[in-house]
Amino acid sequence: MGQKRTPGLYERNNIWHIDKVIYGRRIRKSCKTSSLVEANALVANLMEEHRLARQYGVRPKIPFGMAATRFVETNHHKRSLRSDVGRIRGLLPWIGNVPINEINIGTLQPWIQARQEQGIATGTINHGLAVVRRILNLAATEWYNEHNQTWLQAAPKIKLLPKGEVRKPRPITFEEQMQLIACLPAYLAEMVLFMVNTGCRDQEVCQLQWAWECCFQGVESPVFVVPGALVKNGIDRYIGLNKIACNVVESRRGKHPDFVFASNGKALSRMNNRAWRKARDAAGLPNLRVHDLKHTFGARLRKAGVRYEDHQQLLGHKNQSITMHYSSIQLNDLIKAANAVCDLDQAQAEVYLVG
Repeated sequence: MGQKRTPGLYERNNIWHIDKVIYGRRIRKSCKTSSLVEANALVANLMEEHRLARQYGVRPKIPFGMAATRFVETNHHKRSLRSDVGRIRGLLPWIGNVPINEINIGTLQPWIQARQEQGIATGTINHGLAVVRRILNLAATEWYNEHNQTWLQAAPKIKLLPKGEVRKPRPITFEEQMQLIACLPAYLAEMVLFMVNTGCRDQEVCQLQWAWECCFQGVESPVFVVPGALVKNGIDRYIGLNKIACNVVESRRGKHPDFVFASNGKALSRMNNRAWRKARDAAGLPNLRVHDLKHTFGARLRKAGVRYEDHQQLLGHKNQSITMHYSSIQLNDLIKAANAVCDLDQAQAEVYLVG
């Protein structure tokens, strides 16, 4: 004889659903299972959770994965949300199903150790810990359940790891640049070439859109205006293109309707992918970071004698003394300064300009 169906359960499209009043509250949700046994057990658990919450103030157990989803859904305004989501994805296999009231620095230790063994930088690990800490703090102070209780009674103290010695920027030489580009797939090679000639950050390159391209009257080359929401300092960034960067952009024109750089018809979420890591190893640059390409542009600007104010603007650094609404003369001056990088190694510049 089959198991009896608990009142309040009904089947739709071979999936069980709940529509039941439990302690005065109507619960309507999918059981996400076609098994009646599992659906009956889910109803029993819900009824017990509501009884404990009503009679004794015991909070229902909420898995970290659910709290992380709530965090993402309510923080679309954050400029760092994309990187936060990346950290969350790395955490879910470890603590996704762990109730938030059981998460502490001890339960996070296996994840920390695994990341350290993989050679992940302390700063990156701390970013993940900071995201967990933020989610737990919100669960303890701002998120309420149907019983008018915060999701978490109190957030645990999660200390970040000591930073230790901070790795210094590692600009690459022109020779190393050519070695790296030779080992990269075409789409990444173009992104690298664009970065070392504009000083853009990883996300500014990955998300660069044709809609941001502007042609100003009297300005000798196109300018991309990156919205402040994507820029680290929150200010719209004007990217003046030198000769090599212009050549890269022209080679990409017409390959994707929205994004300047794409692979297999899609924009990249980051440049630090498997192809990047494989190529840098093959080029003899195993510790090279994508962000080092930005530092490379900065180092070349200094070597070319570009004045400090133009150097800061070309790298997208915040400078309150300079207006962000440029005149054509200012934009042409920035483009001229960016072109000074092309003149540092004329033989190599000619390779890229011809290609």
